[in-house]
Amino acid sequence: MQEANAPTPERIWQMITGFQMTAAMKAAVELGIFTEIANGNTTTAAIAAATDSAERGIRILCDTLSVIGFLRKDGKEYSLADDAALFLVRHSPAYMGNMTDFILSPQQRRGFDDLTNAVRNGGSTVDENDSLDPESPMWKTFARSMTGMMMPSAQKMTSDLGHDKNADIKVLDIAAGHGMFGITVATQYPNAQIHALDWKIVLSVAEENAQRYSVADRFHKIEGSAFDADLGDGYDVILVTNFLHHFNIPTCEMFLKRCHAALKDDGQVLTLEFIPNDDRVSPPAEALFPLVMLAATPAGDAYTFAELKQMFENVGFTNNEHRPMPGMPQHWIVSSK
Repeated sequence: MQEANAPTPERIWQMITGFQMTAAMKAAVELGIFTEIANGNTTTAAIAAATDSAERGIRILCDTLSVIGFLRKDGKEYSLADDAALFLVRHSPAYMGNMTDFILSPQQRRGFDDLTNAVRNGGSTVDENDSLDPESPMWKTFARSMTGMMMPSAQKMTSDLGHDKNADIKVLDIAAGHGMFGITVATQYPNAQIHALDWKIVLSVAEENAQRYSVADRFHKIEGSAFDADLGDGYDVILVTNFLHHFNIPTCEMFLKRCHAALKDDGQVLTLEFIPNDDRVSPPAEALFPLVMLAATPAGDAYTFAELKQMFENVGFTNNEHRPMPGMPQHWIVSSK
């Protein structure tokens, strides 16, 4: 008879077979399973017909999704768990399913396929020139796939910005990607001018979003690298979102000097990052993010607030406030001269 608290191999089994659940989620997103159930197709036969799939395949996949908690099964009918209904139904404003297009892409997986050597090497074994090719369609996929995930952070940032709503503010959105951080500012500040910097292929997605949100007349593109492009100056706000973690500390400080020079004396830099506690093993989401950087970058990391604060102070930002977002894995830092 096994003791109540005796070790079992269950967690080990879950880790070794975790890729199977990832594959199930990817298949469900690609087939639109969650969306079809939301549309009223709740039986195996109905879901199979709506997705042009075999009933056996749908039955096994939906049962799997029920076991892991994204669906509920009652008799022969399936319904959505609350998180699936909010984040995995395509017409939901909070839809996150298209994240699979980037996170599970071959380009992103290959760093983890050789993680053993990344550990030995102290950084990704993926060719840096290949992974950072500014013309790669991967970056366009990235920009489209991350839009939904970033909206809560963009809304929180805008609500805390602190400027008068009618102020004429000039905003620089670094590595803008989908553009939603700057665009969200523009929707709340009718006199804000947004200058979005990123590679040309990515800015096409941001430009589409600016048009969709009716702010294209106040949306300006700066094509190129954040390390080389002419940033301009006189900014009231500079947004540095999901950027610093790709680089080592000296590279981050070199970039932050450019931000310092481009910012007005009374301006603010708002930085969005995964920020683990000083122990580096909590909270879980923040503490696990360095593994992503180990697999994907030569020297990137998730930095503690103490490390980030030191970087900012080293280049002349004397005031740095840490603003965690409850329930979210990313945190804001507000910095000024």
